[in-house]
Amino acid sequence: MATSSLPPLSNSRTEADGSAVVRVLSYNIRSMRDDTDALARVIAACAPDLVLLQEAPRLFRWRKKLTRLADASGLVLLSGGGTAAGPALLCSLRATVERTEDVLLPLTPGRHRRGLATAVVRFGGARLGVLSCHLSLEAEERHAQAGLLLDRLAALDVPHAVAGGDLNERPGGRTFRRLGDGLRDCWTAAPWGGEYTFTPTAPDRRIDAVFVTEGVEVLGCGVPHGLAGVAEADLRAATDHLPVLTALRVPATP
Repeated sequence: MATSSLPPLSNSRTEADGSAVVRVLSYNIRSMRDDTDALARVIAACAPDLVLLQEAPRLFRWRKKLTRLADASGLVLLSGGGTAAGPALLCSLRATVERTEDVLLPLTPGRHRRGLATAVVRFGGARLGVLSCHLSLEAEERHAQAGLLLDRLAALDVPHAVAGGDLNERPGGRTFRRLGDGLRDCWTAAPWGGEYTFTPTAPDRRIDAVFVTEGVEVLGCGVPHGLAGVAEADLRAATDHLPVLTALRVPATP
């Protein structure tokens, strides 16, 4: 599955006009129940500025586990985890953090609690809203959660934003289309690397995705098969999903 001819993905940088190239990684880490060393190696090799996690630890000593993962990946814990019912955000020291907010979504009796991890950060002169999500397995609830996600993204009140996560739905599904009506699907905009995110041993579907608001330029998006430092063995051992790596150019905020 390695892609020897994988074209390079833009590196993080701040441009002279204040705009910023930002690498964003979205990754379902299954509560860190698998090989956490492999997980940290994959994250570090992707050199992200922002990491949008799903199924982060949320019970016993969850904050310590997330902090250790961030440290092993050369990052810091930004928000989420137990306080967001699973979604979490990590960031590099390149980010200047304005604010964070963890949001719990309405609970349907008998189902898992869902939430959103959100933040507003700056890179150079670019201001960016960030949101990590893990939507329901049940279709009607998932569709409703997509609407709440869009509302929360708008409430960040920033000109540019990125949202990503485990949608539990393939492209073409009603929820995926709802998100695509208000946001741009990064894989569709600039495919790079692999498309399918589940399962890591025999990927045959794309249920994890990254979206951006209008005005954000997508430079590349996909599963980082063949990226230097990302071993296929680590991708298989780290968790039960494959990560989605995206490079974005975010305009400077007026």
